[in-house]
Amino acid sequence: MFLAEDGRPLSLNWHYSKREILADGVVHGLGVVLGLAGAVAIVATSLTAHLGWGERVAVVVYATALVGMLGVSATYNLYPVSPRKWLLRRADHALIYLMIAGTYTPLVTLVGTGPTAWALLGVIWVVAGIGIAVKLFFPGRFDRLSIGLYLVLGWSGLLAYESVIAVLQPTALWLLAIGGALYTVGVVFHVWRSLPFQNAIWHAFVLAATACHYGTVWASMSGVAALG
Repeated sequence: MFLAEDGRPLSLNWHYSKREILADGVVHGLGVVLGLAGAVAIVATSLTAHLGWGERVAVVVYATALVGMLGVSATYNLYPVSPRKWLLRRADHALIYLMIAGTYTPLVTLVGTGPTAWALLGVIWVVAGIGIAVKLFFPGRFDRLSIGLYLVLGWSGLLAYESVIAVLQPTALWLLAIGGALYTVGVVFHVWRSLPFQNAIWHAFVLAATACHYGTVWASMSGVAALG
């Protein structure tokens, strides 16, 4: 247990061995490098492709969320246990909501049709905003509820199947489904605290799922650009 900057007692369980921290560091390092490269590539491509400015902005929103989530996650998980780590924990958990909303933004902007798709995107951003506020201002509370909310938000695109999901190209659709499945299965390892290398395994699932969803956004962007 240690004290926050305001003197409030906090507890943060962080009982990983050096080998586990090293493995997690490798996963995070790979994620940051690939995330930065992927963000630069997708933004640069969007600027030269036949896309509207609204679609380009949506891609930038996604790329920003991608780099932010991966960067903050790496910083938090590799930072020494201290009051500052507790603050980084808030940002790490909050940015998961941003990543979910950021991923849906280019999909709806690029391929979404009809009011249902746009209404869903609006709801996703509202819920993500609430989730971010809870994580920032009520740290350490509602963690189990947050995990469920992450999953519900992640799979909420099914509610707009006809106007978003069904419009995706086959490759993009499969990558979206595989990514969602990887996130969902990964949650098992996230809560399996007694499993050796549990944290590294969980983050490997997150990285693989993020790569799949990156492919979904890229394929959707390429498909729209080709039509333009």
